[in-house]
Amino acid sequence: MKKKYFYTILFFSSWSFGQEDLLKEIDTVQSKKSVEISPPAFKALQIVTGQSTKLVSKNEWYIVIAHRFGDVSTGFKDFFGLDAASTKLGAIYGVTDGISVSLSRETNMKTFELGAKYRLLQQSDHFPVDVVGYNVIAANTQFSKDTYPNLRFSDRLSYLSQVLISRRVSDQFSVQLTPSYVHKNLYEPTIEGKNQFLTGLGGRYKISKRVSVNAEYFVNYDNHSFYKNPLSLGMDVETGGHIFQLVFSNSRLNSDIGYLTNVVGNWGKGNIYFGFNLYRVF
Repeated sequence: MKKKYFYTILFFSSWSFGQEDLLKEIDTVQSKKSVEISPPAFKALQIVTGQSTKLVSKNEWYIVIAHRFGDVSTGFKDFFGLDAASTKLGAIYGVTDGISVSLSRETNMKTFELGAKYRLLQQSDHFPVDVVGYNVIAANTQFSKDTYPNLRFSDRLSYLSQVLISRRVSDQFSVQLTPSYVHKNLYEPTIEGKNQFLTGLGGRYKISKRVSVNAEYFVNYDNHSFYKNPLSLGMDVETGGHIFQLVFSNSRLNSDIGYLTNVVGNWGKGNIYFGFNLYRVF
């Protein structure tokens, strides 16, 4: 009888230790499969004027105010561009942590833009980059039937599709590649194409806890030479509940499509437009 009890206790003890070993193995496998997500490559939703891979969090509202003054090369006559200005007002809402929608209106060319931004892939210890999609449909309400007698509403529309590919290289430095496609229903064929392809390169370097310097440049492969490639320099300043961006660019336009395809300023000739972007989260 004693032997019977001894073997019974031995069996249950072995089973118990076996279970513990099995649970340890399962925990080890799960820990190996855990993924460490990298922090966002950019602090602001824009690198300078072009979009970054940063997204709005779920259920958050952002109010956007973007302002561009006139050409600084006009000198004291126009108070170095401060007498002329173009403003964009907009709102962004986070549907989920990976999807946001936006609506904005710019005074220059009276353009409305409806946009969607969505995460496709996220940088982690298993994947080297963030990949975000960005799509915009814009309506230019400045076009009038006095100029275009047969103008239809669809003629006012233009479209933008972008793939934003960024990498947080270090705590101080981030870089982004931005292949882009623009389609315009109404355009002037002597100075621009109906379909335009661009590639953008931008980056951010953090110089202090709350300040970074940014730069971006887009090459437009359209074979017309009237418009220039957008080149912009900026500075991000974090101030509590919002991010303030100072901007110097050869583009006066704030709208995504206008900024990419209707650039008239020339850095070499001093045609530079100063301005700012202000984001406030609620």
